[in-house]
Amino acid sequence: TILTIGIGPTRVLVITNDHVTRLVGGRDVLVLCHKGQLHATDMRCCHSGGPLQEGDMEEFDGRICIVCPWHKYKITLAEGEGLYQAVNPSATPPKQTWRSKGVKQRVHKVTEVNKNVYLTINDSEPPVISIQLQYKSTVHNCVK
Repeated sequence: TILTIGIGPTRVLVITNDHVTRLVGGRDVLVLCHKGQLHATDMRCCHSGGPLQEGDMEEFDGRICIVCPWHKYKITLAEGEGLYQAVNPSATPPKQTWRSKGVKQRVHKVTEVNKNVYLTINDSEPPVISIQLQYKSTVHNCVK
């Protein structure tokens, strides 16, 4: 089932470079704007359930990420990949590069129609880790 809801006027997110949270189909979703681009992801971090709405957006290796405030886990906003910094010890000097752990966080489609933002929930299978944490969020709200 495809679920699409209206979020609100585009100008509110774009002008403020801000975010909004919504409960959609029993799932907490975070909609963000970074440099005029709209993104959406599950609100709980796939690593440990941290509140991504409190995280910073940063660029790593040309990819826009949200950084979880709890453990600094980096998640790409386009694909939901978890990033880590690997070291090639055989290089002289050893060189650090950003690598992907694969898709760990569920991301959702955000569209703009007639100056309004719409969110389409991604319910593809198999569910990624962030879905499992959604239902444990009450525990994570108590433990920080």
